Amino acid sequence: MRKVRLACLGTLFCLTAGPALAHHSFAMFDRSKETTLVGTVEEFQWTNPHSWIELDVTNENGTVDKWSIELNSPNNLARQGWHSNSVKPGDKISVIVWPLRSGDKGGLFMSLTFPDGRTLDEAAFRNRNKQ
Repeated sequence: MRKVRLACLGTLFCLTAGPALAHHSFAMFDRSKETTLVGTVEEFQWTNPHSWIELDVTNENGTVDKWSIELNSPNNLARQGWHSNSVKPGDKISVIVWPLRSGDKGGLFMSLTFPDGRTLDEAAFRNRNKQ
């Protein structure tokens, strides 16, 4: 009976470990490309497990593309000085992201700049170009 319990417990651990590892993968983002987006914030989602900026970006045809930009968790962002109102709907911003490999309108947040020159960034990427 003990062996059956251990086998069930081991199976449970294996089944939960896969999704946990996949959640933290950066494979969906093209880390060889930094894309700069200039647009207007539609929504800033201060949510777990990741925060999001929904950004309206006018393309070369004059139409608006909606971009979804994934950020770190609110807990990590707060430790870096962010607040739930750091970015507001209507804010005009310039954002640097690693775009999605799929070509969809989305990416992983690296930094943003407001028109007045203020910046917010992701601490993990501050020294990405410094060797």
